[in-house]
This record gives sequence, structure tokens and C-alpha cells, in this order.
Amino acid sequence: MVKGQKVICVNDVFSPTVRALYKQLPAKDTIYTVREVFLGREKIVKGGDSATVGLLLEELVNPKDPFHQGEQELGFSSERFAPLNELPDEKVEEVVAVGGWAPVPA
Repeated sequence: MVKGQKVICVNDVFSPTVRALYKQLPAKDTIYTVREVFLGREKIVKGGDSATVGLLLEELVNPKDPFHQGEQELGFSSERFAPLNELPDEKVEEVVAVGGWAPVPA
């Protein structure tokens, strides 16, 4: 996922602890815009060998993470979202001129 990408929420089940920390939570089947992508802290906090990708969303703003020394905003796991397959804004159509001049293919 990249900044500016549209995503759709596929999982909006949160624990009571998360509900208490956040001001705004995503809702299932709602479309959001990625504001920022960051590496989760599981490796540091839990001592694991992998980390999740976190997202901040344009449409939701939350308080600072009380457990993050850099005072990063509370974000969401990218696993809660799926990329939205968007159609282009306009369909490009081939224009054919009738009776006009056109070069002869070589």
C-alpha cells in the first residue's frame, strides 16, 4: 500500500482497549485514503522477527500513541484493509477522422 491509495476496510472488530485509546476507528466496507505507511513495532515490543505495516488514513485522525517515544499517531494494521480497484476517471477513446488527411503507413 502506498500514500494516496484508496483502500476499503475489511475488518472493523476492535478490542475494548483499542476502542478506549482511539478517537476514530474505521468501519467495514468504508473506503479510505492512505495518508502514511509505516513499519509496525511488533519486532521491538514483542521481540518477534517480523513486523506489520501500519497505516494512517486521511479520513481518520487519532491521538498520539502513548507507548511510542516519537509520539507517532495511533495507526491501523494494513491487514484490516484491501486495496480498492479503481476505474480510471475517463475512458480514453480512439478518435477516427472521416475525410481528413492521414499519413500512409510505411
